[in-house]
Amino acid sequence: MAEQFNLTDEELELLPSDEDVAFYAAHGWYLTKKLFTDAEVDELVEASERFYAGERSRSLPLRPRRLAYWEPQHGDVQRHNDYVHYEHDGLAKLLRKPLIGAVAARLAQADEIRIFQSTLIFKPPRPEEPTNVVPWHFDRHYWASSTSERMLTAFIPFHDCGEEMGTITMVDGSHLWQETGNDDSTAKHFAERDKEDLEVLLARNAEFNGTTVTKVPMIIPKGHMSFHHCRTYHGSAGNRSDRPRRAVSLHLQDGENQYRPYALSDGTVVGYNHDELVRRTPDGRPDYADPDYCPVLWTSAQH
Repeated sequence: MAEQFNLTDEELELLPSDEDVAFYAAHGWYLTKKLFTDAEVDELVEASERFYAGERSRSLPLRPRRLAYWEPQHGDVQRHNDYVHYEHDGLAKLLRKPLIGAVAARLAQADEIRIFQSTLIFKPPRPEEPTNVVPWHFDRHYWASSTSERMLTAFIPFHDCGEEMGTITMVDGSHLWQETGNDDSTAKHFAERDKEDLEVLLARNAEFNGTTVTKVPMIIPKGHMSFHHCRTYHGSAGNRSDRPRRAVSLHLQDGENQYRPYALSDGTVVGYNHDELVRRTPDGRPDYADPDYCPVLWTSAQH
């Protein structure tokens, strides 16, 4: 198992520098060097096509209530499919590349990185399609049952990805804001909320923090990826190009993250899809270190 987490000399050169880590801490996002070869990216595309055609290495034993799971009958909308690292070994082989975890560990300043979720995304070249627009949000709202404040996400496009394709766009430095307007509704997924309300909420939070909204589109060459902090506001526009925007959002947790009960104002306990799938800890809580669903991607103890 130990050799799984070894990096080559060439890979060590691809890790974030001290300056990069400081940039991430200040801005809440980071653009990597080329972590995947062109051949690896092409392999991701091919594996995703097999997945869309119905190929599975295994299937979830049940479908949690808030699972994102596009199927052909849903039509030519933006596709989101969770748990692809569990269901498809062809995708998992590449998404579990130790180098990705090592980069995340540097940015999060963590000794261990585990996968939290992987979502395969396909944004069709239909700028008029409402589902193509991802409104402003930050991921921590949906991870209220997690104890960690260091969780982060790698956005991994399968091609050159720029503004025309509706690339992910960050609100610079927003992970450092003190939040205002937080209520029960913020625990809802962005797809369940009004886009204009979320735009207003973003502006209100910027004003509350005495700053302005600075939107930075991620221009990502093939084989590169972006990372963002779990409290960094982000979103994306429609795909105005002539081809689909293909990507994976790889959500990552540090080794110290655990489940915690999180209640709304009416006492309703909100959780995460994992809570219906993962094994239990000795004291009966969902185990966010379950190796089937939350495998270790990197640990410094092995390097």
